Amino acid sequence: MNNLFADRMAKTHKSFIREILKVTQDSNVISFAGGLPNPKLFPVKELADACLKVLLEDGENVLQYSTTEGYLPLREYIAERYFVKRGLQASPDEILITTGSQQGLDLIGKVFLNKGDRIIIERPGYLGAIQAFGIYEPEFVPIPLLDDGIDIGLLENALKAGETKLFHTVINFQNPSGVTYSRQKREKLADIIKAHNMVLVEDNPYGELRFMGEDLPSMKSYLGDCTIVLGS
Repeated sequence: MNNLFADRMAKTHKSFIREILKVTQDSNVISFAGGLPNPKLFPVKELADACLKVLLEDGENVLQYSTTEGYLPLREYIAERYFVKRGLQASPDEILITTGSQQGLDLIGKVFLNKGDRIIIERPGYLGAIQAFGIYEPEFVPIPLLDDGIDIGLLENALKAGETKLFHTVINFQNPSGVTYSRQKREKLADIIKAHNMVLVEDNPYGELRFMGEDLPSMKSYLGDCTIVLGS
């Protein structure tokens, strides 16, 4: 039976996130590893009301097979929201609805990565991204984080060492370090990315969970089409 599996499966490890979340099932353990939100804060009634409204007003369409990009009115809303809140110009055709960022990361790996391609990641980096990209057998190049973002000097040295396809970053409240890139670091990073034929993947699940300080620009505002933004 084992010889039926693809060769890459021999190098595929158990899901880090799944193993972390198993611990949360133990009522005697308070785990800080999984990043679980407080369930008492879930807007259950509001979500139920929203679902009911959509089903009553457009149920025949939302329950039907549709385009794989996702429900068009939702993509239109997201595009408008990106413009109003972040000043980002994006058409609904540039928005893709995925089942969480993990599916988005897998699609990025599937589209961009060949075996042995170099990808810059942060150190420490997001385990979910490492695993999603890892199945495509790239060469990971970890660059340490400083208090204001990635170490620019080491990043420049790494890019001089060989052609690089992708740079994955959790730019706001980074997982697991909590670091947020400063405005100056974002501007410098944008200049570096522009000088290379590569794509920056801005993984931004936490960007709107800010309780103090100013919202900082998305890397897409500096880099345009050289950036793929994942957001919640």
